[in-house]
Amino acid sequence: MKIWVSAALVLLGSMISGAVQAQSSELYQQLGERSGIETIVEEMLLGVADDERIAHYFADVDILRLHKLISEQVCNVSGGPCEYTGDSMAVSHNNLGINNADFNALVEHLIAAMEQENVPVAAQNELLALLAPMHQDIVE
Repeated sequence: MKIWVSAALVLLGSMISGAVQAQSSELYQQLGERSGIETIVEEMLLGVADDERIAHYFADVDILRLHKLISEQVCNVSGGPCEYTGDSMAVSHNNLGINNADFNALVEHLIAAMEQENVPVAAQNELLALLAPMHQDIVE
């Protein structure tokens, strides 16, 4: 009996995992796949560069590397075939003094970039929900 229950749980788990992957893959597609994500991240970073509220956080940052890492991360969390190769959010943002207003300013630029690329609102909300848990590791 235990073997059948275990087998059923494994089968159920793989079915759920497949459904989550399919849903995530759909988000990846709605974001325009890798090239769409890279465009969204580029537009977001251009907006940040002109935002005096938060531009100072990026003054000494290798923007090309940052673009690569954020693109990898968005690709990964949205179900794409990318692996995030950067440090954890806690390590990356340690002692930067980022507050809720700073965090929200960046999110504003991400939303504006997604709107500019005509990403459906439901897909925008899904991505934001996937990224939201990072807030605790970014904001001090």
